[in-house]
Amino acid sequence: MLVYRTSSGVVVDEGAGFVSLPPSSLTWNAIFRAADPRATIKAALPGGQMTAGFTLHQALAPTENQEVWAAGVTYFRSRDARMEESQAAGGGDFYALVYEAERPELFFKSTPERVVGHGQPVRLRADARWNVPEPELVLAVNAGGRIFGYSVGNDMSSRDIEGENPLYLPQAKVYDGSCAVGPGLWLPPSPPGPETKINLSIVREGHPAFTGETSLAQLKRSPETLVGYLYRETTFPNGALLFTGTGIVPPNEFTLRPGDEIRIAISGIGTLVNVVAAPRA
Repeated sequence: MLVYRTSSGVVVDEGAGFVSLPPSSLTWNAIFRAADPRATIKAALPGGQMTAGFTLHQALAPTENQEVWAAGVTYFRSRDARMEESQAAGGGDFYALVYEAERPELFFKSTPERVVGHGQPVRLRADARWNVPEPELVLAVNAGGRIFGYSVGNDMSSRDIEGENPLYLPQAKVYDGSCAVGPGLWLPPSPPGPETKINLSIVREGHPAFTGETSLAQLKRSPETLVGYLYRETTFPNGALLFTGTGIVPPNEFTLRPGDEIRIAISGIGTLVNVVAAPRA
């Protein structure tokens, strides 16, 4: 089951066509508040209508009142990259320690209104010189802390700012247009397996500028562990979205440019596409 948030309500795809559910039948927040979101969606389907004209570009970012959080240094490749970028500032050891520690790195990523969806532009900071996308599996978690769905995420990051000092991480990662999620949520009958692939492709002026691939087998901590720490002392009455970290990092000489097209694909969920907008003047 795939579900999409649109300006006119929820759209559901169970493989037999798109069914539109108006807000009077089901709201996006109601899905995240439900004890069993999949069953709640199925119960609402008789009140929907088949629609043949839906396209993914009509989908909004899959968050209404859900905060977006992120986990860091959950893949070995990310650990190495963070150590390299922060070596001069003396912060390299922090990333090695958190990779091996029981407690994960968790940080606030975005308020709902700052999240962009499929087909919308992501941004570069005007005061950053080294910017990369971070392709990630995103968990949809209900109010009770249950993982019920999955999406594709791009955790945009200014590596030079975070590398200057690890305490600058919020500035490197939290700004307008730094968080992309979509196109929708995938609600499978069972969680995606370790063989699940994550692919990144960056196209520049019509030509590939970078490609990379990883799989969930490289994820050090389980999604359940990450959610357990996130919900340990914090309540989310409307549920939350949680990025699970990246295992694909472009080489140090690579930085995004305005006009680059970022394509992130995850098996079963779909492809999130965003074009890089120019920094603000």
